[in-house]
Amino acid sequence: MEIYVLWIVVFLALSFDFINGFHDTANAIATSVSTRALKPRVAILMAAVMNFLGAITFTGVAKTIGGKVADPSKLEFGVEIVIAALLAAIAWNLITWWFGIPSSSSHALIGSLAGAVIAGAGVDSLNASGFVDILEALLLSPLIAFSIGFIIMWILKQIFARTSPHQVNKGFRFGQVITAMFQSFSHGTNDAQKAMGIIVFALVAADIQDTMDVPLWVKISAATAMALGTSVGGWKIIKTMGTKIFKIEPINGFAADLGSAAVILTATMIHLPVSTTHVITSSILGVGSAKRFSAVRWGVAGRIVIAWIITIPITVLLAMFFFWIIKLLFL
Repeated sequence: MEIYVLWIVVFLALSFDFINGFHDTANAIATSVSTRALKPRVAILMAAVMNFLGAITFTGVAKTIGGKVADPSKLEFGVEIVIAALLAAIAWNLITWWFGIPSSSSHALIGSLAGAVIAGAGVDSLNASGFVDILEALLLSPLIAFSIGFIIMWILKQIFARTSPHQVNKGFRFGQVITAMFQSFSHGTNDAQKAMGIIVFALVAADIQDTMDVPLWVKISAATAMALGTSVGGWKIIKTMGTKIFKIEPINGFAADLGSAAVILTATMIHLPVSTTHVITSSILGVGSAKRFSAVRWGVAGRIVIAWIITIPITVLLAMFFFWIIKLLFL
C-alpha cells in the first residue's frame, strides 16, 4: 500500500476530530455562555484546554472504536473503508452544524464505519456483538443523563427552595465555571478517542501495527486537533442548546453540566463511546423537566431527537456511497 493513502486517513481523521471540536464545543459550554457565567471567548479557550487534557488522559474508548465494529486485520480494503467512513461522518457533521442541529458525531462515526464495512467487506465482517454493545451505550446514556439531570435539579430545588433567586444564581454562576471545566474535560476523554480509534483501525488494517494500542503521536495529534476545533466554537449550536430548549438559569446549567459530565466520564472509564451531544442535551431536558415540565420547549426537543434517530441510517448509506465511489475510481 502506498504510504500517502495512510496519510489521507490521518488527515481525514484529524479533520473529523477538528470538526467534532467546533461542532461539540457548543455542547460543553452552551449553558455557561447562555447564563453569562463565562464570556464566550473565555469559555472557548477554557474548553479547548480542558478538551486537550481530557483527550491525552485515556485510550480505552479508542480501542473499543478500533476493534469492536470490525476486525481491521481481516479486511481486504481496510484503509479504503476508513476513508469512506470518515468522508461520510465529516459530511454529516458539516450538514448538521450548518443547520444548527446538535446531532451526534459519535453516531455519525459509528454509523459511517458500519456502512463502509458492509459495503467493502460484506455484512458478515461486521462484529455484531461489539456493534450492539456500542449501540446500547449510545442509546442508554441519554436516558441515564435525563434521569440524573432531573434528580440533581430536584435535589437542588429542595435545598434552595427558601433562598432568594438572586443569591442562588449568583452562587451557581461561579459553580458553572467549575462544571463547565469538568464538562469539557469529560468531552475530551471520550470524543477525541474516536479519532484515535479510527486511525489505529487504519494502522492495523495496513499492517503498520498489530495491536489496538494507541501510539503517542496519534494521541497528541488527535488531542491537538480536538482542542483547535474547540477554539473555533459552534455558535449556531450554542444558540440551540443554551436558549431554545428552555430558559436556562445558573442553577439549571450547573445541574445539567454536572449530570452529563458524570455520565460521560463514567462511560470513558468503562471504555464505552457515548454521544456527548445526546448526553448533554438529555441532561438539559431532565433539568428543565424538574424545574417545570411545561418550561421545556418539547417541539425543539422533538426535532433534535429526530436528528438523533436518522443519523445512523443516513451515515450508513453515505459511507456505502463513498466506498462505492472509491471502489469505482481507485480499486
